[in-house]
Parts: sequence; structure tokens; C-alpha cells
Amino acid sequence: MLSFPSCKINIGLQLTDRRADGFHNLLSAFYPVGWTDVLEIIPAPLTEQSADENVDSDLVTFTTSGLPIPGDPAPARNLCVRAYHRLKADFDLPPVQMHLHKVVPIGAGLGGGSADAAATINLLNVQFGLGMTVAQREDYARELGSDCAFFIQNKPQYCIEKGDIFEPIDLDLKGLYILLVYPNLAISTAEAYAGVTPRQPITPLRTLLEAPIEQWRGTVHNDFEDSLFPKYPLLAEIKAQLYDAGALYASLSGSGSTLYGIFSAPPNSPPPFSRYTVWESKL
Repeated sequence: MLSFPSCKINIGLQLTDRRADGFHNLLSAFYPVGWTDVLEIIPAPLTEQSADENVDSDLVTFTTSGLPIPGDPAPARNLCVRAYHRLKADFDLPPVQMHLHKVVPIGAGLGGGSADAAATINLLNVQFGLGMTVAQREDYARELGSDCAFFIQNKPQYCIEKGDIFEPIDLDLKGLYILLVYPNLAISTAEAYAGVTPRQPITPLRTLLEAPIEQWRGTVHNDFEDSLFPKYPLLAEIKAQLYDAGALYASLSGSGSTLYGIFSAPPNSPPPFSRYTVWESKL
């Protein structure tokens, strides 16, 4: 069974305070974008040999193609495999073969890995008739990462607390165009959070987003820009170039390093962007 896990952008991100558990509370609007990976899960032959380096102790065969996945190469460390094991603890799942074709950049602030984990939960639920509700699937996803649960439904949401609790939001960008620019620079979540200073916003993000998109430029802000732009001036340069190209609104997504512009018409990608990984589409 195939799935095409899509990524998201953050429209505004306010870091309000640091929690006792070490995480940060935040306010952000998550908006799904159609840049996708490809995930396939099929039942594994019962004769699968566990000596294969791509097979973990519970006979989950996990292979990848596309973009290389950095870090610990052991299959058991991948979020997709971890999602399988978490469900297997509560359900009678058979051995499976997973293949992930990685397209969405890693360390880009787009939630690609979280989307893959959520897709695993959704696929297993359908493929093996687990009968889980949306709420149950979201609860399992939260155990894997703060933003994983968003991708279970993959619709615009207003996110609070760690970014894992959602509220409905009337945010519709259909008919507009988006240009994503990944400057081939991976920024870890730990690095991004190390430089931030949480503060209570004068105006909550939800209120700011009620204004027309043409008014967002001076009000809807991603707090990670304050610490990352001085460290990586290229990011500020790309944001300025997006506005120069006619963006109604441009911003860093998540903790970076992807920037995006939202346009009223199909954008003309500036020549400097030819050095980067660029994706564009109608929303």
C-alpha cells in the first residue's frame, strides 16, 4: 500500500515560554503543502532473514531511496519503524516491508520525517484493519514527536503548547501559489532552539492571521528568524528575494532552513535560487 506523506509550512511562529519539561510552548498555524515523500508498506514474507542489515529484531525490513537520511542508519531509529513498533505493542501486526523514497529535505523546517511517521500509522491502520479513530492515531503520533500528530489529518490547524495540540482555524489559501526554497542547509531543532528567547506576544498569532494576507508582512512573524538570520545571513537574503519577486508574504518555515513565499500568481523564481532546492505549486 502506497502513501504520499506531504510536508507543512508554519505561518507565523510565536515562542511564548519554556516549559518545565524542557520544551517550549508556541503558537503557530500549520498549513499542509503538497511536496511529498513516497512510503510503501507491504506484508513481509514469513521467511524474511533477520540477518539482513535492513531488518530489525522484529522483522521490519526498512529500505530507502532518494535523499540520504543522516544520523543513525539503524532501521530501528527511523520514525517509520518506531511508529510500527509502537502500534505493534498494542496490536497484532504481522512483519512488514517498508520502503521510503525521500524527497522532502531533512532539517528543513517542513516536518517531512514527522509526516512519514504519521503516514505509517495511517497506512497500518487501514491495511490491517486496526479500527483506530483519528484521536487514537493522533495520540500515538504525539509519542513520536511534537508535530507528528498534525499529519494524521493533514489540514490547516492552529497549534498550541508544544505544537502537538490543535485548534480549528479558518485559514484558506486555495488559489494562491507557493514557492519553497531550501538553501541546502540543514538546521537541527536543537540548534534552532538554542538561540531563542521566548516571550509573550503583544498580539496572539490567531488574531494577526485574521487580517488579509497582504497585511501579514509586518505582523506575522516567525520568532526563529530573530536568532537564525544573524547566524545565517543567507536566510534573510532569500526572504528579501522572495518579496522582491512579488510575494504577498514570505517567511522561514518552522525552525528552518526552508523559506517560502506566497504569491497571487505563478512566481518567477529568481536566478539566484537555481543554486538551491526549489519547489513550487498552486495551493
